Order: sequence, then structure tokens, then C-alpha cells
Amino acid sequence: MTDPIDRENFEALESHLAGTLKRVPAPSDLFQRLYERIQLPTPNEITLRLNDWRKLIFIFGGVLSGALLLITLARALYHVIGRKGIM
Repeated sequence: MTDPIDRENFEALESHLAGTLKRVPAPSDLFQRLYERIQLPTPNEITLRLNDWRKLIFIFGGVLSGALLLITLARALYHVIGRKGIM
């Protein structure tokens, strides 16, 4: 944006858009509908979910396996690309 022509074009476009775009008021019941859709779990539900230790172990194992797979692939790519750079 250091070029004066680009800056003039950008400012002209910006002023044109500022003149054509108008504010649109949000519907009056928008926040009420959002509040009804978003449901936070109760403390009892949270403790029940945390007490499901089999599911937690499964999730933890999956995350750990995925991380190890990514690390292994990254190391393999590093060795393949590194060896090509030496030759």
C-alpha cells in the first residue's frame, strides 16, 4: 500500500462502500433465541461426564496416538528432506 495510486484506489473504494452499505438492525428477539439455543450443562451433568472414566481414557489415548503419529510423520519427512539436501 505504499504506492500512491493503490492508496487512492483503496480510499475511493472504501468511501464508495461506506456510502452504499447501510446498518441493518438485529431482530429484537435475536438474543432470546440465542439464549434458548445455548444450553450450559448443569454441575451434575459435568460430574457425570467426568466420572465416565472409560470414555476419558479412550479420548486421552486417541489424542496421544494422534500426536505420536504426527511426530513420527514429521520426523520421517525431516529425515527424507534432510538427506536430499546433503546430496
